[in-house]
Amino acid sequence: MNEAMKSLRTLQKTMYGLNYAMCVIDYDAQTVAPSESSAGRGEALEQLSSLQYGLIASPQMPRLLAEAKQGELTEQEAAEVRELEKHYKQISCIPQEEYAAFSNLTSNAVNAWEKAKSADDFSIFAPYLEKIVATRRRFAHLLDPDKAAYDVYLDQFEEGLTMEKCDAFFAELKATITPLVQKIAAKGCQPRTDFLEGSWSIDRQRELSAQVMELMHIDPAHCILGETEHPFTSGFYKGDVRITTHYHEQDAASNLYSVVHEGGHALYELHNADRLVGTCLAGGASMGIHESQSRLFENYVGRSLPFIRCILPKMAELFPEHLEGVSAEDFYKAMNTCKPSLIRTESDEVTYCLHIMVRYELEKQLMAGTLEVAGLPQAWNALMKELLGVDVPSDAQGVLQDIHWACGDLGYFPSYALGTAYAAQIVDAMRRDLDLDKLLEEGDLAPVLDWLTDRIWQYGAEKSPEWLIQNACGAPFDPKFFTRYLTEKYSALYEL
Repeated sequence: MNEAMKSLRTLQKTMYGLNYAMCVIDYDAQTVAPSESSAGRGEALEQLSSLQYGLIASPQMPRLLAEAKQGELTEQEAAEVRELEKHYKQISCIPQEEYAAFSNLTSNAVNAWEKAKSADDFSIFAPYLEKIVATRRRFAHLLDPDKAAYDVYLDQFEEGLTMEKCDAFFAELKATITPLVQKIAAKGCQPRTDFLEGSWSIDRQRELSAQVMELMHIDPAHCILGETEHPFTSGFYKGDVRITTHYHEQDAASNLYSVVHEGGHALYELHNADRLVGTCLAGGASMGIHESQSRLFENYVGRSLPFIRCILPKMAELFPEHLEGVSAEDFYKAMNTCKPSLIRTESDEVTYCLHIMVRYELEKQLMAGTLEVAGLPQAWNALMKELLGVDVPSDAQGVLQDIHWACGDLGYFPSYALGTAYAAQIVDAMRRDLDLDKLLEEGDLAPVLDWLTDRIWQYGAEKSPEWLIQNACGAPFDPKFFTRYLTEKYSALYEL
């Protein structure tokens, strides 16, 4: 290893320490911190962000990167240099004070969002979102004044992604999804869901969460489950991953699929190769790839009939008053009911991507300056009516339902749809090697985890999303795997 590469490794270790501390603060903020503690926390994050900036945007960084590339690098070292160079370009163009202040802004914005959602009052959150959008536009211009601001952030969440590519991708999905939703509605027959009504003990829901995590081989020595307003996963390093859920007494399915979804994120982080710990390659290759793993477990595993045959007896023991006499087929149909609804995280597989399209269209307008934050609730409600045919009764169930904008993550939402489509192709490839249905029904997920570790998880960010899809599937990404999956599954469910 040349001297420049050694210096870059030392720098990455320091970055790792700072990132760990910031992750702990963020996790604490969204789980157990007092409601009026955001001011001090925001100041602490601003100071840590300034230190982070000083490392990544150091005047020495270009020289170290250039010198490192002159030497003979291993594949991993070359990937580290590539990622560090990318981070340097994204950050060094932003003034240090503004970069650090943005961490303070988003910390306080999350607190304001929680209050606004609880009070069903968008005006509490709006001033923070205005500052976030303005700052994101400014940062995008500093990074690349010749590129549309929204394209700058799409690329950061999924390298190479643009509005042009998103438009084509969503148009292809919509061409299948919209007529499929219409056919299901015209059928006029929905499965029984009466057994889902009533009160579900939260203590017993917690027991179910523990059983699901055990079934997914999520090691409690390295991954814990917390409670929060909006479920998320935080990977500090492969030996310390935190997932969260939100318990609803009237809706046990919400928690069940939150745990399975966040568990998919956690498994990816937990199965990175040891050699990546402490480097900028730890974690995931992109948000699209990360979401492919959470959506894979949530839908292609969790909502499948074989998995439900496995998990339902455990649920019936915990909730006999709800599930006595309910068959696996009954529960499967209830968990896969297709009906346009208000909440993205609780929507069915068919309409889910329509929720993403709502957010995508609004983000495009916000970043282009053609939609002001003050007009966001009205625009949200109009798009929900246009794309999903539903009336939004409140901002808490509408424009305030997601935390992402409070975190400054404009450009993230398309990753959910992209990841969902990635997952369809990955599962199709997995079925060529494994008897997936048999494994799920028997509750034997170890071969599934081994398959994903071998082809995706071990590599962290060392490989590109394109490489990982090719490696896992033997072919480039093709959204037709997803549209075919939806058509076949829901045509069978609704006898279309």
